[in-house]
Amino acid sequence: MNSADQQYLSIIKDILDHGYYDQNRTGIATYKLPHKMMQFDLSKDFPILTSKFVAFKTAVKELLWIYRDQSNSVVKLQDENVHIWDQWMKEDGTIGTSYGWVVKKYNQVDQLIHTLKTNPQDRRMVMSLWQIPHLDGGSLYPCAFMTMWDVTDGRLNCMLVQRSGDMPLGVPFNMTQYAVLVHLVSQVTGLQPGLFTHVINNAHIYENQIEGIREQLSRGEAPEAPKLWINPRIKDFYNFTVDDIKLVDYKHLGKIKMEVAI
Repeated sequence: MNSADQQYLSIIKDILDHGYYDQNRTGIATYKLPHKMMQFDLSKDFPILTSKFVAFKTAVKELLWIYRDQSNSVVKLQDENVHIWDQWMKEDGTIGTSYGWVVKKYNQVDQLIHTLKTNPQDRRMVMSLWQIPHLDGGSLYPCAFMTMWDVTDGRLNCMLVQRSGDMPLGVPFNMTQYAVLVHLVSQVTGLQPGLFTHVINNAHIYENQIEGIREQLSRGEAPEAPKLWINPRIKDFYNFTVDDIKLVDYKHLGKIKMEVAI
């Protein structure tokens, strides 16, 4: 079994077997465990689940919306046939002072790339979406909210910290998106992709997702991981498009429908 499914399904089993059951702000109870972690060597494997279908292109579009476009416009996503933020759209068509808005407000991408190129041993390379003065102005407090970056022996390493992780729906997107982000930043800074470590503070499964998760666990051996292709001609981060980022030979065991909690 590939590394992504092996680590992910191990956490899923742990939550089902040992998770703490309680209510939360959504009104749909969860089984949850604290402080779960996955780690991938991006020079060897690309972390996307194959035990079920993950909408890679949609995930990449959302990633580019946050870090390339630095946008908060849900309408912009809808124009690209992405509807994952529809339930949180404000009257003005945005998600307010959250995600891409915060990236742009503090010029975080440019600062990271500049530091990686000029001072790669800096130990303060952090991008944070958790900016306290702006939290309540957003539709939703950011879930995957912080990345910390390191360069060791020419390899770019990244740790993603996620305060809250919807394991069936959100986490498969997030692990894939941020692995792509490491590859993109590596390419434009002349580094090689290294370790990607994903830390989830509250890893949970909603009560109404249990049936779907049990179906996923009951499936046979998950196919091997696909390869990631990135257009090697792109050297400016802001020039990447969704067509420059593709999976090669993505085989999976099919879709599983599960509900999102609002």
